[in-house]
Amino acid sequence: MEPTDIRAPEYFHKVVDCQWACPAHTPVPEYIRLIAAGRHDDAYMINWTSNVFPGILGRTCDRPCEPACRRGRVEENNGEKPEPVAICRLKRVAADNKDAANIQARLPTPAPGNGKRIACIGAGPASLTVARDLAPLGYHVTVFEGEAKAGGFMRTQVPRFRLPESVIDEEVGYILGLGIEFRSNERVDSLRDLLTQNYDAVFVGCGAPRGRDLDLPGRAEAAKNIHIGIDWLSSVSFGHIEKIGRRVIVLGGGNTAMDCCRSSRRLGGEEVKVIVRSGFDEMKASPWEKEDAIHEGIPILNFMVPKKFEHSDGKLSGMWFERVHAQIDTKGQRKLVPTGEPDVLVECDDVLIAVGQENSYPWIERDIGIEFDRWGLPVVDAVTYASTLPQVFFGGDAAFGPKNIIWAVAHGHEAAVSIDLQLSGADIHTRPSPLTNLMSQKMGIHEWSYDSAISPDERYKVPSAALEKTLKSIKMEVELGFDMATAFKEAERCLNCDVQTVFVKDACIECDACVDICPMDCITFTGNDAEAELREHLTAPALNLTQDLYVSAALKTGRVMVKDEDVCLHCGLCAERCPTGAWDMQKFLLEMAHAGSSTDTGCGKTQRSAV
Repeated sequence: MEPTDIRAPEYFHKVVDCQWACPAHTPVPEYIRLIAAGRHDDAYMINWTSNVFPGILGRTCDRPCEPACRRGRVEENNGEKPEPVAICRLKRVAADNKDAANIQARLPTPAPGNGKRIACIGAGPASLTVARDLAPLGYHVTVFEGEAKAGGFMRTQVPRFRLPESVIDEEVGYILGLGIEFRSNERVDSLRDLLTQNYDAVFVGCGAPRGRDLDLPGRAEAAKNIHIGIDWLSSVSFGHIEKIGRRVIVLGGGNTAMDCCRSSRRLGGEEVKVIVRSGFDEMKASPWEKEDAIHEGIPILNFMVPKKFEHSDGKLSGMWFERVHAQIDTKGQRKLVPTGEPDVLVECDDVLIAVGQENSYPWIERDIGIEFDRWGLPVVDAVTYASTLPQVFFGGDAAFGPKNIIWAVAHGHEAAVSIDLQLSGADIHTRPSPLTNLMSQKMGIHEWSYDSAISPDERYKVPSAALEKTLKSIKMEVELGFDMATAFKEAERCLNCDVQTVFVKDACIECDACVDICPMDCITFTGNDAEAELREHLTAPALNLTQDLYVSAALKTGRVMVKDEDVCLHCGLCAERCPTGAWDMQKFLLEMAHAGSSTDTGCGKTQRSAV
């Protein structure tokens, strides 16, 4: 293998598993250390720079960072199943304990107007991210929203018992306070008409506003008590719906279905069931969402395919389901096959359909230059988020279909970069590089500027309000958040994966002291070879092919140092034991480039100096 080039930002970025997995690439270990130090304002600002909505995401994020967390694969004998650090809920700690006045003072100050006008359609997380990134650069940003308040599906579809409205108001307010022109209750009915209003760029972040329906026998006759899940949640959010029948069926296995069933329990549903055509483990809902529903007494019935609605004189009385099981065919394809058992009638008073969402663009004329694919989605460049009409960009669910808030934020950042580059006369395909830095953490011979001790604690559970209270209110927040003492202990579980082991071959005397002391057997001195063979004959075979090997140039004996990055604890024992200083612990900081990062002023630089 060739020697590893640690100057490439992607190398150490990939080692920081949580940051690598986060769509917005938030510097997770950095803000967790600040929380442990009680520096909540600083931790909040790191999050605000990256993921824009720390308080919202600290309650609702789909947590792609946590399955990637190294803690979940290196622990031994620590509970039945090793658990990652509670990254998401620690984000909430920073939001809940910050000084709001101090945060307000640290937000970027808009630059003088540059004469460029940007229109954002929809006031969801993607559009708000675009507005937040561009307004401080001097762009005049107008956000169009069909509802009275900004926030998009964060406000309309996430129940208040998961996300209090005060949190939305605060974090959306930080953005609108940057000089954004917010046009509430103003729905865009024609993109052609909007384009005639001399906007220099248009960003479409309207989400995926239409819930899928089921065309089954009895659907029309019993329509009064059959509801589309996302529309029903919006009506609950706005107070238009305050009750539901005693017996409720929720169809679907995603997070929307979990919100529907839990909301139903709070609005009078005594017998609420979730019914899914797939297996429990195949459901799209996050594991913790399913756990919360089950904890509230909601059964999840799997491998049941809806067949028809049972009704009498227009009154819904139940649904018929076919029992199926999963089978792999001769081509290796999984399909659902009837079991041959009799169909099942499940009695109900109301049905909520939460089987998916789709985009709807009746307001985009098909002859203005925007191409659509066969699924009805706009053709969007996956890097620049540009459509086939040069001045129109898409992001969030509007671009690639339903995902979640953190993905929408990531799309918004990249679209804002493209808009800024395009209106500056630059090539939008030449993306600005992230800001990176490596800094030694050495404070003495055996002392580091971070806590390198490995906490043996299991993951701490976030406390919740009493079930008998929360089920009586659609607005009472269920999770209470960590207290300060527990937050500190959970933060200490972080393995500081951004503090990298950096090897200097010319200082190495090949004494193998680092090999002897490494608790994970992840360092080997050996003859070089092709990667596949090298992975096999290390001290501990490196089996995770998605994580790189750290390979040195040839040492004096002709051997090379090979380190398996996958299971390293970043404990620093190799650097402490090394008699020549060939190993050092160096903190790697990566901040993604945002709009304006390629210049000496602007939002990106302003945010960095604020942190």
